[in-house]
Amino acid sequence: MKAITKHKYGGPEILKLEEVDRPKVKEKHLLIHVKANSVNPADWHILRGKPLFARLSMGLFKPKDNILGADFAGIVEEIGSGVTKFKVGDRVFGEFMDGGAFAEYACVPETACGHIPDGIDDIEMAAVPIAGLTALQALITHGKLKEGESVLINGSSGGVGHFTVQIAKAYGAQVTAVCSSKNADFVKSIGADKVIAYDQENIHQHAGKYDLVVDTNGNLNYADYKRMGKRGVMVGFTTMGHMMAVLLKNIFSKFSLRVFTAAANNEDLNTLAKLIKEGNVKPHIEKTYPYSEIPEAIAYIESMRTRGKVAISWD
Repeated sequence: MKAITKHKYGGPEILKLEEVDRPKVKEKHLLIHVKANSVNPADWHILRGKPLFARLSMGLFKPKDNILGADFAGIVEEIGSGVTKFKVGDRVFGEFMDGGAFAEYACVPETACGHIPDGIDDIEMAAVPIAGLTALQALITHGKLKEGESVLINGSSGGVGHFTVQIAKAYGAQVTAVCSSKNADFVKSIGADKVIAYDQENIHQHAGKYDLVVDTNGNLNYADYKRMGKRGVMVGFTTMGHMMAVLLKNIFSKFSLRVFTAAANNEDLNTLAKLIKEGNVKPHIEKTYPYSEIPEAIAYIESMRTRGKVAISWD
């Protein structure tokens, strides 16, 4: 099969399109014929082996896993023993943080997949998994958002952010979104009740009060969370120094501040699928690249100026 491979750490230029052996299905896993992917900040962090401490699990001097990619959508080709929720021919989407999704076939745990609703195409659903799970879990699992509450979403126009705005509205929240002035109309169009343009107002001095503050951009400090929110959730990729500075100040505080990494599960993936089927959430795909241009797609998203998501097609 064709796959996008990496044999050392570095930038998108080190990636190669190679012929590799097709994976064999394992117990409680699905063999997926991949039809589409999306690109995430996690991909270029893993590609570059950063932050450096992450190499303790990814491979100290070179990557342990040679195929990049997490988000996918496709068709179940085979099922392993013990699989109970899927059958051959099912259309599925999901994420596999161990890597291996940027390939024609991927062997994925059953628990990391959800069903694609009828009438929704593969590229649209491939844009959902990591970003959608992060948004849903930030708001509901960790943020404990309730109907009628107010939420400030910092970094509201990117992959995670634009899902966070839509999911918060679907759950009945009042949404104030922080983005650049050029993205203000886009963020309003997906449901934000109010927009703060960070290039016109300093968010570190903003005096608004909210039930929940969600930072998908990774630049709010501890004082920002406490000043603006009753509770807070930090998501997205930030520096270790910034994260530790925020968490150390929170150790002896009663303020509720959560930091997490999204975890795939059938229930949350199917919740996202339901929200999309019912029209409450729609992935915004800024660009779609063919699989042969995955290095270019990663270089584009690494610029950190993406509105919504960047997708990959294998057709």
